[in-house]
Amino acid sequence: MDARTGKPVYTQNADTKLHPASLTKMMTLYLAFAAIERGQVRLDSKFPISSNAAAEPPSKLGLKAGQKIELRYLIRAAAIKSANDAATAIGEGLTGSEEAFAAQMTATARALGMRNTNFRNANGLTQQGHYSTAHDMSILGRRLFYDFPQYYSLFSRRSADAGIAKVSSTNKRFLDAYQGADGIKTGYTRAAGFNLTASAQRGKKRIVATVFGGTSTAQRNQVMAQLLDAGFGKVPANAREVRPETPQLLAQKVVRKAQVEPKPAATQPRTLTLASSNPPQRTRRVVKVAPTPAPVVASVAPGQIVNALREATPAPSATKLALSSSIRPRLRPAARSEAVDQAVRMAVAEDEKAPAAQSASLAAPVLAASNRPVPSPRARSQAETPVQTAAAEPAAAAAPASAPSGDLTLVASEAPKRRTETVILAAMGEGDISDPAAAEIVSRAAAGPSNWGVNLGRYRSQAEADRLLLQVALQGGPAVEGGRRHVANTIRGFEANFLGLTKASAQLVCDRATARQETCSLISP
Repeated sequence: MDARTGKPVYTQNADTKLHPASLTKMMTLYLAFAAIERGQVRLDSKFPISSNAAAEPPSKLGLKAGQKIELRYLIRAAAIKSANDAATAIGEGLTGSEEAFAAQMTATARALGMRNTNFRNANGLTQQGHYSTAHDMSILGRRLFYDFPQYYSLFSRRSADAGIAKVSSTNKRFLDAYQGADGIKTGYTRAAGFNLTASAQRGKKRIVATVFGGTSTAQRNQVMAQLLDAGFGKVPANAREVRPETPQLLAQKVVRKAQVEPKPAATQPRTLTLASSNPPQRTRRVVKVAPTPAPVVASVAPGQIVNALREATPAPSATKLALSSSIRPRLRPAARSEAVDQAVRMAVAEDEKAPAAQSASLAAPVLAASNRPVPSPRARSQAETPVQTAAAEPAAAAAPASAPSGDLTLVASEAPKRRTETVILAAMGEGDISDPAAAEIVSRAAAGPSNWGVNLGRYRSQAEADRLLLQVALQGGPAVEGGRRHVANTIRGFEANFLGLTKASAQLVCDRATARQETCSLISP
């Protein structure tokens, strides 16, 4: 699909419910990113490892039961190495159990528009009722890019430090081989085959594609490259970007009340009355003027009178300048309390001699230095505990808050049928492994007038015939819509046939092939 608009470019069995394998971890990481953004957890929050998580089969990080590890390392291990034990630890750490986390995953899938998806675990190991589709996983891949761009670069890393070990990417081959690829997630189990959800950007174009049921890592990567090439060739260069709306995930609030009943005195409201007082009156400074002494008349000579006046009269200006230029000494820290006590004693002593107004002025500096007592806090009636939140469905589709947690399963359809009589529940590790046994090809009988076909020639290998049929399917458009690819193993080689077409569609396919100077012949009913 065109990641800018969300519109599909090419689909084939896009809504067929299959095992998603480790593509499941994209939803596990989506919920982990959402919990971090809500403030429920932090990247450095330490998650305990349960015995259930430690016992998950490979691929795994190697966590031990009872161990505690930071969430950042669990996210790296799940996204890059596709570690099953790390994914389970994330789910249990966010909701308390893997079952509750799986219900939250399914509810979030409905909120994102993933109509044909149901989750039963956090890692993608094969389990009854755990399924998804190629279309739904492409929606989830686009959501990771737009909803959490700050974490999206994690999917393009080739290796990372996961705390207890350095992990390598399971998608390294495709990231290195395809120009512009920057994610997202691989997946493999025997029941699912080789799966991949990838995203690539070239110029202003971005394509997101998903492949389910590949026969090997190389074949899966080859089909993915053809899908992305076809997408880049069909979508316009200047398409209007339509960002997806943020899903309204409901948060379940858990409020715990204190067990101790509050006392009646603590619950009664207190009334504080502030009595108003008269503003303080200004004190008048009293200046005492000494009476002028009466002149003394004596029989002395004029010169002696002048000298006597000079000796008896002090020089007021000189005394005033000396006092104004002096600096008040600072109190030492150790003597501060002693100075305050002395000032109080002086104020009390002066109070007995001077009027009340003068006593108040002397005690004012001491009273101003004291701090006003702080009133004690009111007793709370109830103690509150932190609120725990969990992502759920949007408000329009959410169940009442009193509904039991089992209602969150939301199984929209029946589980996919088993491919073989024997169901293998154990999963093998991610990455390049030997190709599984050849799968039996079952062809459906044609119905109605769509019973024509075309033969595109014989080839040396089945892969070469498959490659030609896929190219015709991508380029054929409406002419091959509804048709099915079939490779016939004959003595002379592998015949590439496109069956289930109308006569007009078959003729149109052959005309196009003839115009490209390629071999093509009609197959009549």
